[in-house]
Amino acid sequence: MDDETVLLTGAAVVSPEVAAGTADTVAVRGSRVAAVGTLEAVRAALTGARYEIVDLGGGCLTPGFVDPHNHLLATGETMSGVDAGYPAVRSIADLARAVGEAALAQPAGTWVRGSGMDVAKYPEGRLPTAADLDAVSPNHPVIVFHKSGHSAVVNSVALAMAGGATGTDPKGGYFDRDETGRARGYCVDAALDLVFPRAVDIGCHGPNFHFDATAEDLDHALEVGVRAYQAAGITTVCDPQVTRREMSTYLRARRAGRLGMRVVAMPLSSNLPALSEAGLSSGIGDDWFRIGAMKFYSDGALTSGTALFSGGYSNDALTRGQLFWQPGQLSELVADAMARGWQVGIHAQGDLGIEYALRAIEAGRGTGRHRIEHCGGPTPQQLGRIADLGVIPVNQPNFLTESGDELLATLGDRTHRLQPLRSELDRRILTVLSSDAFVSNYRPIRTIASAMGRQTESGTVIGADERLGFDDALRMHTLLPAEALGLDGVIGSITPGKYADLVHFTANLNDLRPAELATTTPNATMIAGHWVTGAPPKP
Repeated sequence: MDDETVLLTGAAVVSPEVAAGTADTVAVRGSRVAAVGTLEAVRAALTGARYEIVDLGGGCLTPGFVDPHNHLLATGETMSGVDAGYPAVRSIADLARAVGEAALAQPAGTWVRGSGMDVAKYPEGRLPTAADLDAVSPNHPVIVFHKSGHSAVVNSVALAMAGGATGTDPKGGYFDRDETGRARGYCVDAALDLVFPRAVDIGCHGPNFHFDATAEDLDHALEVGVRAYQAAGITTVCDPQVTRREMSTYLRARRAGRLGMRVVAMPLSSNLPALSEAGLSSGIGDDWFRIGAMKFYSDGALTSGTALFSGGYSNDALTRGQLFWQPGQLSELVADAMARGWQVGIHAQGDLGIEYALRAIEAGRGTGRHRIEHCGGPTPQQLGRIADLGVIPVNQPNFLTESGDELLATLGDRTHRLQPLRSELDRRILTVLSSDAFVSNYRPIRTIASAMGRQTESGTVIGADERLGFDDALRMHTLLPAEALGLDGVIGSITPGKYADLVHFTANLNDLRPAELATTTPNATMIAGHWVTGAPPKP
């Protein structure tokens, strides 16, 4: 019954808007939080009401985690196929071996798909090529995506299927080529749009990882992703690259009552004409599914070495800054979207990519909750403009822990200016944490640990003065992203009247160091008053 009340007690309430050590009980009535405090105070507040008491037996309760930049459906898809991620694949030879094993298990002619490739960690010091894959997969087309989603390697079968499309580089992307100018199999950013059976043609509006798939396969991938996210304590995501493929999948799930969590969809800018013609813009929807900002791309990716930095990179063999649009074109596109009522979110990583994103927002006369996705390496002067404009940096500190050693090798001391979380908070910027899954690990506790420790795999600390304490990191993965998504009145903290999106941990997270946090997993997750994963504690 919607009016049933349950008192969850015996666990520290660790949440923004709740003073530390002041609450060990949360009253949940139906789908909402009814009261928060000590057991005695909550019982007194519910005088005359009937309720059930559930003793959680220790640990802590946090709000459900809000991931404001997370490719939910695409992450579900990566949970099948070839796992090319590190450390499973450490070299080009390992990559070929993994592709060959997958090809042997599939009928000839079917696509072999992989994801997670981390070229910067390969000892060969070069990009993989079609020739590396041909010997192990001569009868299957192959595509293996880089972990960033901004590049991929295909084999010769796939190149042949692309026909003459690889003869010239498209606007916003390029092919790695041999000395004769022939494409060698590695394709970057907008070039991805030409080399596999895509569900949608997005042109130079971003990297295309929207593989053609049946509705049944997409529904299954979404279900797999949702289950994994629920187990990690994620209760709300914002998918930052939605085409009709993703939109239809989310809407099917929403209509069937199996979406499983709150989803905010950011349509890709290639959809702007069609959506505007239909009269749609940001904010349409409800607390379970809504349309968010329009997604634009400025430069490439930090982890693939295609972000645009004013100082370039030290290793040109693996890194080359890339723009999707010339600055004036980006400004025109963004201004058009703003005039049509859209909030915008612009992917920008290097300081030059960020510069062009800020110019676009300024030219569109935009203030308020516009976003810069990633906002990897802003200069101090750019942070001042971000603060003045009210722009939201959407950060991913996991990049520092998962790829920090490689970034130090290619960017040098500039690496210590990446993801300047403390500086952003000190300037009172609304700044948030996210995973960018599938690009990095989706578990929010690991993201929080990365923001606190900023430590690479080798143990090097990147930008020690930018580290966060636990309370700030938690707020940046719960309440502040809820505000960034326009949902701060309904989720993001354990507050009476808000949805009972809660996560129970058997340990008190406040007591853990970053290394311990990184390996901590939730005991149970509740969304809108219902346990969706983990065994509900017995009364």
